[in-house]
Amino acid sequence: MHIAEGYLPLAHCVLWSAASLPFVIDSTQQLGETPVRSRRFELAATGGLLLLLTALKIPSVAGSSSHPTGVALAAILFGPRAVPGLAMVVLLLQALLLAHGGITTLGANLFSLGVCGPFAAWLIYRAAIRLGAKPAWACGVAAALSSLAVYSATSLQLAMAYPDPVSGVLGSAGKFGAVFAWTQIPVAITEGF
Repeated sequence: MHIAEGYLPLAHCVLWSAASLPFVIDSTQQLGETPVRSRRFELAATGGLLLLLTALKIPSVAGSSSHPTGVALAAILFGPRAVPGLAMVVLLLQALLLAHGGITTLGANLFSLGVCGPFAAWLIYRAAIRLGAKPAWACGVAAALSSLAVYSATSLQLAMAYPDPVSGVLGSAGKFGAVFAWTQIPVAITEGF
């Protein structure tokens, strides 16, 4: 999922950074609020798990990789608004220490992992609970589907940067998604369990 350093054109880097910034600001404010701060050890453990899971990279599409996301647990425990701040720290550590992702692609990676994934997980979890699913099942479904949401967002980001000459952005997104599917569908199912 982490788009590699230098893989996106500068205009796309700026666009995704600008799109991610309001979520990071809101997340930072929420992480500083008393209810979240009182659970700081849970928050730290969740951030550590997020770092560990996203560091397990499996080479995928050129310039990217597949891995578990871990964002469903964070979104379910703390709400989706808390996750962009955690994801920002994780992505910075990985870019600087593991050469996984990058500084120029930080905004794009943050938008897919820290925004799309957690909000999808939270909505799926809430819908499953309202439909009568037990929390463990709801968590599993949210984890699996939010992992796929992260990769769908990444496919769209890559397609916007590299549209297919014939089928355009949607055709390119389908191609990127199809390549991701080989590794990410089994990873998502495993993450759900």
